[in-house]
Amino acid sequence: MESTPCTTTGFELPWNLPLDELLRRLHAKPGGLADRDANRRLAEYGPNDALMHRRRQLWRQIIERLANPLIIILLFASGLSAWTGEVTSFVIIVVIILLSVVLDVAQQHRAENTIDALRRSVGLRTQVLRNGDRREIAVDQLAPGDVVELKAGDVVPGDSRVLTARDCFVNQALLTGEPFPVEKQAKDLAAPSGEPSGAANFLFMGTSVISGVVRAVVCRTGRATELGGLAGELTTRRPADAFQQGIRQFGFLMLRLTVFLVLFVMVTNVVFHRPWLESLLFALALAVGLTPELLPMVVSVTLANGARRLAQHRVIVKRLAAIHDLGAMDVLCTDKTGTLTEAKFA
Repeated sequence: MESTPCTTTGFELPWNLPLDELLRRLHAKPGGLADRDANRRLAEYGPNDALMHRRRQLWRQIIERLANPLIIILLFASGLSAWTGEVTSFVIIVVIILLSVVLDVAQQHRAENTIDALRRSVGLRTQVLRNGDRREIAVDQLAPGDVVELKAGDVVPGDSRVLTARDCFVNQALLTGEPFPVEKQAKDLAAPSGEPSGAANFLFMGTSVISGVVRAVVCRTGRATELGGLAGELTTRRPADAFQQGIRQFGFLMLRLTVFLVLFVMVTNVVFHRPWLESLLFALALAVGLTPELLPMVVSVTLANGARRLAQHRVIVKRLAAIHDLGAMDVLCTDKTGTLTEAKFA
């Protein structure tokens, strides 16, 4: 089986490739990379972070929040207020909308910064050979072609080919679901493996060494790894949850109701031969009066207050809408003891 295209490293390596050929393609040596070569590859392929994701631009976040039907109604109402000379109403509505959007974006930005800081504070480190010398570096500084040395208790920092191994057993439950450790050996495979569980000469990012020692050359890093592929699927844009769908449906309901009442008032006044300009202005005033101007602010402030109270208990809320999901939860299932992933009881 051919490995998946390595969008991060640029290498496509069959798992059954002979070691000499693999090292040649990687331009790697058993003694490790030189610092200059490692820095060049790191700059070219990016940091070794399977969960790395680009934040959406600020303007995209703002547009997504303004696309809410309720916000659109309020913007339309504010425009009508300005057109009819009610500048004060226009300013109030626009300020409320901006405060609601800014509060939501600021909360998410602050949560993302906190999460990034936590990840940096608990960042893993690994033993690597550079210029033939052994040193300890952060995992995210690894580059394809680096040679790492791992022992019992270490987490594999990237998809790597085993160079030497002694009594090396690895827990791959993260990828394969197998509860028992798998032995790793420095041998060429006679036939391609169909699954990670059959690649006895490969270590996969995120798995852990249970026993023994092993030296391996890193072949794939970041999102190009097997774990990175899974992480990419999990970090795709999630569908709207029940709370967001409810707000959106309420916005569409208000939009339909407003349009219906405005048209009804217009038709009724025309039937009774009222002046069409006065009828139009009355219908527009009715539309402005029907819009719940304070609703977006009330929702944002309420959810932000919930996020603040959770933060006092050291809980980070990345999305304000998650507050509703947490409150609507009936059952929370966890696997803290490893009963499911490790097939054992604590």
